[in-house]
Amino acid sequence: MIDHSGISVSDFDQAKAFYEQALAPLGATFMTQVPLEHTGGVKVGGFGRDNPAFWLSEAGAQRPPAHFAFAARSRAEVDAFHAAALAAGGTDNGAPGLRPHYHASYYGAFVRDLDGNNIEAVCHTPA
Repeated sequence: MIDHSGISVSDFDQAKAFYEQALAPLGATFMTQVPLEHTGGVKVGGFGRDNPAFWLSEAGAQRPPAHFAFAARSRAEVDAFHAAALAAGGTDNGAPGLRPHYHASYYGAFVRDLDGNNIEAVCHTPA
């Protein structure tokens, strides 16, 4: 249903570096930065696998903090996302594991990004 979405961040370059590291295990990369002349001088860029689907905009930290769940293709990707996001400076908000209160195969991990947003990687595939 959702084609793309995004958040505002307090420091675009730091957030970009964080998300490059955190999303790499999920196969996502930084795909494009919009020229400043098209954004009124605001840094804006997008991450994705095939097209930019998650966007950052340097306009101050998102308030209230947002929650984004990124699709993982395997439980190993969820584990790798969690480790990479912590290594990039994120804060643990839920170690990788099953969340059967959502459904029997829901395997996710949660991290707070540099601005306090709750980001998650989730795999719905049975083990």
